[in-house]
Amino acid sequence: MPTESHNLTRRQLMLAGAGSILSAGALGNTAAAAGSTPRPTLCLFSKHLQHLGHAALATTLRELGFPGVDLTVRPGGHVLPENVERDLPKAVAALEKENIAVPMITTGITSASHSTARPTLYTAAKHGIPFFKVGYYRYSDAKPFDDTLAEAKREAEGLAKLSAGAKIQGGLHNHNGNYVGAAMWDNWWVMRDIDPQAMGAYFDPCHATVEGGAKGWEIGFHRLADRIKMVAIKDFYWEKTGGAWKVQMCPLGEGMVNFPKFFQLLAASGFQGPISLHMEYPIDGPTESAREDRTLAAIGRDLGYLKQQVAAAFG
Repeated sequence: MPTESHNLTRRQLMLAGAGSILSAGALGNTAAAAGSTPRPTLCLFSKHLQHLGHAALATTLRELGFPGVDLTVRPGGHVLPENVERDLPKAVAALEKENIAVPMITTGITSASHSTARPTLYTAAKHGIPFFKVGYYRYSDAKPFDDTLAEAKREAEGLAKLSAGAKIQGGLHNHNGNYVGAAMWDNWWVMRDIDPQAMGAYFDPCHATVEGGAKGWEIGFHRLADRIKMVAIKDFYWEKTGGAWKVQMCPLGEGMVNFPKFFQLLAASGFQGPISLHMEYPIDGPTESAREDRTLAAIGRDLGYLKQQVAAAFG
């Protein structure tokens, strides 16, 4: 379980150092200037600060400049699913104490029949959390692809009924690889008979670019645009290693994702949901303390870049 131990003095020094990076994009996040489109809430995916307890997580997010958090409510997460009715309210209270919103949670839920599905969705909705990320459905060579897709559709429809009752909206993520949704039309097909107020898309331009290349990601965006509830942000580039091309994650703006174009499209779509910042690239350090310092600095840099992109697109 996460602990509350954290070197506040060292952390405050690190965040002060990141302040000059953040200042360039330190415009408001949840509300735009008069006459402009309301801005989405910028969140950090809490996986990247998984070692922190709820109070320390809230303090760190405030100091970094995040108005919101994408909270992990899944095995190994900040809230364990089996304890959600007890612990999610505590986590939300700790975050709200530092004025950190919780507009979304990331779950591993793939079926309404799972023992933790109902308590998770109803507890989240009770505490004002409007969105949740659905878990993954995977293709396998051992099973016909059409069967997998049909099963994913049935499970998503069941989850949508549960989420509609709880008054919370789910989102299907377009993860690259052998996942249902890597081909973005999969998610459209799965959702086509579902009430969009119960289930939508959790759009990821990085994974969409991995699978869709120069234009496929954009076509996928337009197919899903009217159902996009949440957005995940990260960056990557292709690198040939050991004779094979591999995806290498990297800081925002250093890879292949066309963020200016993406945010232009996102703003034009009328999107106002949460944007979750992910930092999947490796960060090294000679000690655990140094690695933590560098992680905080990297989060600060990526947040600064993200704020600049959102400000340019949303006004």
